[in-house]
Order: sequence, then C-alpha cells, then structure tokens
Amino acid sequence: MNIATWLEDQARARGSATAIFHGRTHVCDYAGFYDRAARMAGGLVARGHRPGDRVAIFMGNHPDYLIALFGIWMAGMAAVPINARLHGKEAGWIIENAGASLCLATGEQAEALKCVVEVVEPHEVMAEPVPGVTPCKPDALAWLFYTSGTTGRPKGVQITHGMLRVVTESYLVSVDQVTSEDATLYAAPMSHGAGLYALVHVMCGARHVVPVSGGFDPEELLDMAAYFGRLHLFAAPTMLVRLTRFARGHGRDGQGLRSVVLGGGPLYEADLRAALDHFGPVFLQIYGQGEAPMGITALRREDIAAERKLTTVGQAQAGVSIRITDVSGNILKPGESGEVEVSGDLVMPGYWQNPDATAKTLRAGWLKTGDMGHLDNDGYLTLVDRSKDMIISGGQNIYPREIEEVLLTHPDVAEVSVVGRASNAWGEEVVAFVVSRTGGLEDADLDAHCLANIARFKRPKAYVFVTEIPKNSYGKVLKTVLRERLSRN
Repeated sequence: MNIATWLEDQARARGSATAIFHGRTHVCDYAGFYDRAARMAGGLVARGHRPGDRVAIFMGNHPDYLIALFGIWMAGMAAVPINARLHGKEAGWIIENAGASLCLATGEQAEALKCVVEVVEPHEVMAEPVPGVTPCKPDALAWLFYTSGTTGRPKGVQITHGMLRVVTESYLVSVDQVTSEDATLYAAPMSHGAGLYALVHVMCGARHVVPVSGGFDPEELLDMAAYFGRLHLFAAPTMLVRLTRFARGHGRDGQGLRSVVLGGGPLYEADLRAALDHFGPVFLQIYGQGEAPMGITALRREDIAAERKLTTVGQAQAGVSIRITDVSGNILKPGESGEVEVSGDLVMPGYWQNPDATAKTLRAGWLKTGDMGHLDNDGYLTLVDRSKDMIISGGQNIYPREIEEVLLTHPDVAEVSVVGRASNAWGEEVVAFVVSRTGGLEDADLDAHCLANIARFKRPKAYVFVTEIPKNSYGKVLKTVLRERLSRN
C-alpha cells in the first residue's frame, strides 16, 4: 500500500472540494492537489530518481511542503523532512547520511545549503504527471525522520508506509474524529508531528491551512480559527502556554478552535488547567516519539474536559502494548516506576544504517523508549522523566518533572526546568532554572513553596533565575544546554 492513495481517493471522489489554503487564500482543491503532486512525482522520475530513493525537504511551512510530500510518495520514494531551523552544515550531514538523491529547498534554507549540496526549488521539479500512484509494500520506507540530536549526531528513524497507516487509522479510533468540514492548521513544523498529521486530514478530505507566517503566531492562529471554524492543530506544550497568555491578555476566546492535540514535550498540569479554563474542552494529548510516531498513548478529550487523569498521558492507542520494566528487564506492577517499553505495528523497524543503536533500542519486539513512567490500574500512563534526566542524589532517585510541576504552581513562576549538577557530597544535586513573571522571586520564596509540597530531599539546592529557558525549534527544553551552563560555573 502507498499512503498517497488517500490523496488519489479524495481527488476522484471530491475533486472540487477545497483542499489547501495559504492564510485565507485558496491554493487548490483536491483535484488540483493531486495534479500538483503527480507533476512533482513526474518531475522526480524525469530527473532519473527511482522508487526507494530518498528525497530531502529543507523548507519552512508552506503549501509546497504538502505537494512535495505527496509527490515524493506518489513516485514511490521516501521523504527526508529536515528541521528548517538547522544550520546548512547540519542539514547537509543529514542529506549525506540519508543518501538523498535530491534536496528540495527554498529561500534561506536553499541559501544555507549552497556551499554544501546541490538543491532545487519545488517548482523546478514539476513535469508531466505520473499516471498514478506507484504501488508500495507496507514495509517500504516512506519517511526518514532524524531525531533532534541534542546529545550527538541525530539518528535516522525509518518510518514505513505501514507504520503511517497504523498511526493514521489509530488517530481516528483513539484520538479524535476528522470530517471534510474540518480544517487543520500547520502552526508546528511540518518536518515533525504537524506533517505526520497531514495524512489523517487528507484521508478524511479536510481543509489544510498553512499560516502566512509559516509557523506559530498566537494572534494569527486565533484569527484563522475564527475565520475557518472547526480548526484542528498539533501543538507543543510551550505553544499552548503562549497561546493561553495571549488570549487572556487580549480578550480572545478561541472561537473556531475544535481540537488542539498536545504533544512533543512535557505538559504540566497547571498549564493544561489554565488553558482548559480559558478555551474549554478542545484539548487532547498524545504521547509518542519518532521511533513510534505520534501513536503510543492518548488522553481523550472527555478525560481532559472532566479534569480526570490530567497528570497522565492517557491510555495505549489502538494496537499498542505498553509495559514498564526495571533495569534488569523485569516487568513492573501498576504504580511502580521504570522504563516505558512499547510494542505494536507502529514501532520502527530500526535506525537508518545504525545497527548498534537499533540493537540497543529494540529488544525482542519491544521498543525501549528511554522514558520513565508508571501505569495505574486503569492503564493510564504517567511519565515521570526521560531516563537520562533522572537525578540520583544521596542514593535517592529524583524525577525533575515532579519538582517542575510543583514550582509551576507558584503564582510568580512562568517557566522552570530542573537538572542535576555534580556534587562531591551527594553525587548529584538538584538545580532549578526559573523564569519569574515579575522578577521579584527569591530563593526563600521557592524553598518555602517546595517544602510545603514535596519531600525535603527533592528540594532544589540552588535556583538560577533566567529570562528564558532554551528550547529547540519543536519547543523542547534543551536540558543539555542548562547542564553545560552549570558545568562552566
């Protein structure tokens, strides 16, 4: 099966239905969407590229991104979407590692690559359309996703057509419903989760809206929601915080927002409650990672609306099995914390040309996620931290997220990130980086707040007040940067 057949089906059944918008400007209907993708596929074939070839995309969010993705798939090739904020040398390394036969890039991304590899703009590839979608087997590579690489060179996660089918169908069963009356807004990078969620919206014939800004702008997002109505989007938790603050500060109520799927980083209960209080029951949460894209668990709209299980990431999505294991691989009971392991047809077959990393991550049919958590008796998963972020102080395991959750309930804490620092006395000690709302916070205020809510041994030994917490382009906090800062002092 080739996932591009979903676009072909929509073009045949509902060709005149609106498909892609750039802001409020209508770009094409589904027949036009299909034709442009077919011409992209035809151009790739005319240039000598063949099924199985990897084609890189180094672009910001734009309607051409959707055309490129589906054109690559129609030709039976694999897309290599690259984070548009990477340096040209970083993008060049990914292109070389993937063995990409071509890179599609525009604007500043194309300029950044000029001294590294040869690139072409999408419109330069267009040619006579292919006669139809190239057949693919379920295990054929569709998307080569490179991890963020905060601790070294990124790894290429092999995502197959079969995996994307499972994730897309599971969305409709476990996460949310989509109809042709809905619209999806690409506010998060299309090289990541937002692009993966294009599939379910194509399958269901929804409208696709790419903001003129090319990314996340709270005012633009709310304007688009009010204009299009029934708006869906995938958003990182940091985007949710900014959206809530803007809406509150400007008297906006989120008219037209239907579904905001949250994922891609820790979602703190205080932030979710604030958003729920302001916007109402429009939120859902998913947990996944590149190795099991977007599809491990889901916390349903009704759970969040009822303010039930808000500290969890929900239950296993359809077709997924989850277990918690200790360092020896023993399966733990509900309530016991250990590493989250996942099994199912959505799990990657392995990393691209990296058998050693594959062997460490895939064990006997189970994906070792590197995330620490526990299941309750109802099968809801609570994540406590990444295994690499756990702090061991005086022989005690301390999960930074638990401390972050507590500190965020202080009314003058806007953002916080907790890391460990080497200590001769304790092995490691807890340090909290804090962004104050007013600038008037002092160590004693936070000490008292922590001692009133968590065990004394978990209390930070030091607080570092900063104006912002460093994040990557997906909104994930860069704890490696914070650790490096501590090591220099």
